Amino acid sequence: MAAPAPHGVPSSPEAGSIPPALAEPLRNDLKEVADEVVEAILKHVPEYAGPSTPKLRSVAVEALTLFVDLIADPQSQGDAVSARYHELGRTMAKADRSLDALQSALRVGGMQAWRRLSHTAEGLGLGTAVVSALGELALHTAHEVAEAAARGYAEEQLRSSDQVERNRRRLIGLLLGDRPVSPEAVHDCAHAARWPVPRQVAVIALATSTDLREETWPLTASDVLVDMESRPPRMLVPDPHNQSHSAGRAFALSLRDRPAAVGPTVSVTQAARSLLWATRALGLMGRGILPRQGVVRCVDHLSTLLLHSDEPLLGELRSHVLAPLDTVSAGQRSRHAETLLAWLLSGSNVPDVAARLHLHPQTVRYRLRRLRQLFGDALDEPDSRLDLILALRAESLREPDSSGQ
Repeated sequence: MAAPAPHGVPSSPEAGSIPPALAEPLRNDLKEVADEVVEAILKHVPEYAGPSTPKLRSVAVEALTLFVDLIADPQSQGDAVSARYHELGRTMAKADRSLDALQSALRVGGMQAWRRLSHTAEGLGLGTAVVSALGELALHTAHEVAEAAARGYAEEQLRSSDQVERNRRRLIGLLLGDRPVSPEAVHDCAHAARWPVPRQVAVIALATSTDLREETWPLTASDVLVDMESRPPRMLVPDPHNQSHSAGRAFALSLRDRPAAVGPTVSVTQAARSLLWATRALGLMGRGILPRQGVVRCVDHLSTLLLHSDEPLLGELRSHVLAPLDTVSAGQRSRHAETLLAWLLSGSNVPDVAARLHLHPQTVRYRLRRLRQLFGDALDEPDSRLDLILALRAESLREPDSSGQ
């Protein structure tokens, strides 16, 4: 990223009154002054102690050189000072170093340099006007470099944040794409996205909203990957069993009460499979086969998802197995189907069926006699009973607008 147009150090009567010849004796003391500057910074800003000390001295020498060059030629070097510290601010941001520490180091180093340079100027017998102008120039320079460093730091943080966001979008696209993904590719992409790779994940498919404003997006933790531009929008939640990301009323509120389906928990490289089932569950929610509102967890509706994983085949099963019910009226069909499913699930126990359906046992027995006439020996054959349970379960889950025949 190019540095912005630097402010430089403004020319002023004070700066102009500094004799350019002063640059040479100040330049002779640069290394000594740099040592004192580094010592002062290490004393007052401990974050800079350690392996970075040699680099700190190099930066101090360069900074003092630029300042002395500014005295020698005030008009041409201001841009170099500002640009250099703009880049330093970016470097500190890239290294995740504190901006406060950088500003403190600039302040402490600037004060120490000013004390030493003003002492040199006084030793040369220069008047108070020159020493005062030198101080003004030092203050202007310190202010300019601090601002330039802050701008560079802020711009790099913004650039880095944008890049991380792009890498996160790339990561969720990789994890939820159609192609198989290797653990190595996941780790490489996750590192660039600053996303700790979890042991397991679950994918949440969200109902599409007509309100696309960012304010309507879910409120998520920083480790949740979100893609609100896909259809349906989706979220990838790390280690769902160890966190409360996908459970309870708080989670529903974080989704702003948007209907959602939570896919099964899978390994990271199998995230696309979790998305597949979450998307199917969301589709069944839209049809009323699963609850239309709230958060639906796939693990709570596995049999329903299994039944509807091949809808044409499910239709064939229902048509074939429940054909005897085609001979009765729509009202009778519904009552007979409900009674037969309850009877099969209760182990053929009439009192249990009556209690479950809130019917008199005699009513249940009457219906069962009619069902015997319709289905015959199929009610006693194990394979036929299983087919009946599956077909009747599918019948009970049918959309409200297709309940009759």
